[in-house]
Amino acid sequence: MEGKTCLITGGSDGIGYVAARELARMGARVVIVGRSAAKTDAAVGRIASETGNPAVERLLADLSSQREVRRAAAEALERLPRLDVLLNNAGAVFLSHQRSADGLEMTFALNHLGYFLLTNLLLDRLRASAPARIINVSSTAHTLPKNLRLEDLPKPGSSRGQRAYGRSKLCNILFTYELARRLDGSGVTVNALHPGLVRTNIARNNGILGRVVNAFIGIRGVDAGRGAETMVYLASSPGADGVTGGYFVDCQPAPSSALSYDAELAAGLWELSAELTGA
Repeated sequence: MEGKTCLITGGSDGIGYVAARELARMGARVVIVGRSAAKTDAAVGRIASETGNPAVERLLADLSSQREVRRAAAEALERLPRLDVLLNNAGAVFLSHQRSADGLEMTFALNHLGYFLLTNLLLDRLRASAPARIINVSSTAHTLPKNLRLEDLPKPGSSRGQRAYGRSKLCNILFTYELARRLDGSGVTVNALHPGLVRTNIARNNGILGRVVNAFIGIRGVDAGRGAETMVYLASSPGADGVTGGYFVDCQPAPSSALSYDAELAAGLWELSAELTGA
């Protein structure tokens, strides 16, 4: 990874932090996108210290806000003359109905539209840096929805909790497959992955109930180091050269849900997402 630049969202803790650390350890220039200045600065300092790589930087943004995504993308384009890896990892579970800054259902806004808008804004830089890689962190929760009504996705109050999370993770895979089709022959690959049930603070935005959920995950989940392995593999391994339009579990290609292969649904999601973001 020497001489390569990686942008990682949600890199201030959890699996995003571990992936950023390991890519920095390989010699990459790593830019971490986080919401909290203090937390992101601390992560940057720890990674630089642990790896001996000073080329670790921060970029602050709340990726549930389209205005913030656009500002972060503009700053990234100004600072980064090349971009070899975009790792879309930032996401959350919201156990109550919440509305984004743009008036959209919060889980969909953060977990899907954040990926969609940031990727599209950085796509020309990725193409110019080819061969380049886009990696979208999804989840086995994408198998929960048995149907997907696109018109319901942006509506605040349309769903919450695990149902909304599962829908957003299905969107991640539909987006991955559609983007792979659109980027065919460009030298930019795009893949999705399931990191496993990982001991992270994914439900931290939900008060006491969120702490209970995180405690349950902590009992059953794997550590962040294990959870980040497939992310690091897809970002750096020669074995992933030229591999695109895939879904990976434990560093191996795996089948995703039947619904995720619906190309008409994926195209419809793309058009809806483009309309909602103006991308």
